Amino acid sequence: MFHVMVVEDDLNTRKLMGAVLKQNGYEPILATDGEDALEKMESNHVDLIILDIMMPRMDGYEFTKILREGDCNIPILMVTAKESMADKRRGFGVGTDDYMVKPVDEEEMLLRIAALLRRSHIASARKLTVGGTVLDYDAMTVEFGGNVQLLPQKEFMLIFKLLSYAGKIFTRRQLMDEIWDMDSESDERTVDVHVNRLRDRFRENRDFEIVTVRGLGYKAVKNN
Repeated sequence: MFHVMVVEDDLNTRKLMGAVLKQNGYEPILATDGEDALEKMESNHVDLIILDIMMPRMDGYEFTKILREGDCNIPILMVTAKESMADKRRGFGVGTDDYMVKPVDEEEMLLRIAALLRRSHIASARKLTVGGTVLDYDAMTVEFGGNVQLLPQKEFMLIFKLLSYAGKIFTRRQLMDEIWDMDSESDERTVDVHVNRLRDRFRENRDFEIVTVRGLGYKAVKNN
């Protein structure tokens, strides 16, 4: 079970988010502001943080800055009434991973949480070995047959994700949301283009293949 911390000074909003998380299989940890959150993190494992910005004692910007300066890479989803581009720029500047504007759509929030947790899982793995093929997340490289290829970021994230969950079918929309972000202006055909590029790159590789599942999307299949 994933532990999701809600840092929100409004009691009703905090309780509501906690209830929604609980109903959807997450273990909520509730905090009233940044200082309270830091104290609770000392004694609780946290997989993801839902964070308000305007709070007493320590606001969301300062809290995020402290975590990132301390090399804490827990995914952070800022949820706030501040919707200007300057506010978003500041949020991403201090290190948030995603941003939602109140009032929050619960279904969208849950989708974003799931996407952030999956990205976090992939990133924490760092290296992935499939037969004689080694994918290095930090270097964005794929090594096989004695050769090392440096891939463009989106291509690498796509192949790394598919192989991390080999056999699992992902729709084009899922891949867009998790790799290109929900706010991307690209359409789902972008996924097809990147899959075709990956197939061309690794057509000589016998360790895996990317399979089209008609009417659904794509999956990676290991051949060993």
